[in-house]
Amino acid sequence: MRLMYAIIDIETTGTSHRNGKITEVAIYIHDGQQVTDSFVSLINPECYIPYNITRLTGISNEMVADAPKFYEVAKQLVEITAGKIFVAHNVAFDYNFVKEEFKRLGYDYRRKTLCTVQLSRKLLPGHRSYSLGNLCSDLNISINGRHRAGGDAFATVKLFEILMQQNNEQTQNLFSNAPKELPKEKLEALPGQTGVYYFLNDSGEIIYIGKSKDIHQRVLSHLANNSTKKAIEMRSKLVDVDWQITGSELVSLLLESDEIKSHQPLYNRAQRRTRFHYGLFTFQDEEGYQRFEVRKIIDGELPLTSFYSAAEAKEYLHSLVDKYQLCQKLCGLYQTDGSCFHYEIKSCNGACIGEESPEEYNQRAETAAARLQFRSPNFFIMEEGRRKGEWAIVKVQNGRYTGFGYVDEESSTEGVQALHDCISSRQDNRDTQGIIRSYLKKHPATRIIEFRMEE
Repeated sequence: MRLMYAIIDIETTGTSHRNGKITEVAIYIHDGQQVTDSFVSLINPECYIPYNITRLTGISNEMVADAPKFYEVAKQLVEITAGKIFVAHNVAFDYNFVKEEFKRLGYDYRRKTLCTVQLSRKLLPGHRSYSLGNLCSDLNISINGRHRAGGDAFATVKLFEILMQQNNEQTQNLFSNAPKELPKEKLEALPGQTGVYYFLNDSGEIIYIGKSKDIHQRVLSHLANNSTKKAIEMRSKLVDVDWQITGSELVSLLLESDEIKSHQPLYNRAQRRTRFHYGLFTFQDEEGYQRFEVRKIIDGELPLTSFYSAAEAKEYLHSLVDKYQLCQKLCGLYQTDGSCFHYEIKSCNGACIGEESPEEYNQRAETAAARLQFRSPNFFIMEEGRRKGEWAIVKVQNGRYTGFGYVDEESSTEGVQALHDCISSRQDNRDTQGIIRSYLKKHPATRIIEFRMEE
């Protein structure tokens, strides 16, 4: 049976599929030899198109005013791509936008995917850049309408045909993207949702645990991965896949970490113990000065914050020294019996040689330490749950992670007690601390509800 491909490009209102909308879509159906069908249309995103996007794509609010809305072309998009491999240049971008548009309509859109960026790196090595524009320039592919869906999609068609010509028997799997290790029914059952997945061998033992925003796509990528000996060996032992949908990305990170420590899977060697080996600690010395130090974490210790490496931790501490005018010597960054280097250039007030009092110095040191702590010792993190009308809840009490759970929207409005009651206890450790701190730093708009201990 001949494989069919849907070569796709979209234009959007922004770079995030969670907040952006599609403004144009182009699809060329390819049978491996030639284009057999096509669909190109502007899309009314039902929101404002920013000026910088209009300047890049040429698509204005006026142009899309009378264009069909996504729901009006959704059925046609499903039909034209059915049974086809979804192909795009940087496929994750286009696929996630299309998938998100369908998700808003309550439809779970799933297709096997193929990325011409990845294929180009493997089959056409040595190019200075693998962006569509630069690659097409190197290969003498003309783009009639750069940053428009039709022009970029058709250029991707020409690139795709060159890549197919470069393909051979050893790399045929690059284009098939049809893993055969698992039954078709199991592959089709994989959810295209956020969660944790488990690979099992013929004895029912868990050999690998992972997390993904799209379990279906991530498992398919594992099954098509021939890049390392480990990937091939793991796939040869895989006979079944299980999963837990979490809805929340943060919960998936926490659950994955917990499950890896619990099950000790063979192919999660690097994550069995911890991801964060070095910590930043604080203590008060004999003179009353609050000091900081970077050192390897001993089992059971919970530092102010943790890092993958000592170099990363020291780099961060250097930034604190600069921002809060701390002493290099008291932070363990300058070994001397006298004053630190910053004192010589008047960036340190002399705590290193007793010229600044502990009381004055510690005010800044405590402010720096507070920056590393949660803004409140007791709070809940609320994120999108596993289904509509449900919240995922992560609980931190006395600065320690205590577990997660789920509550429906109606119950969540009844008071804090409903949030306490839904929590299933989990173990706190430096990985969970690092995961939560890192996640909140990357997602500052995350919803947080603080509570008092008597609540």
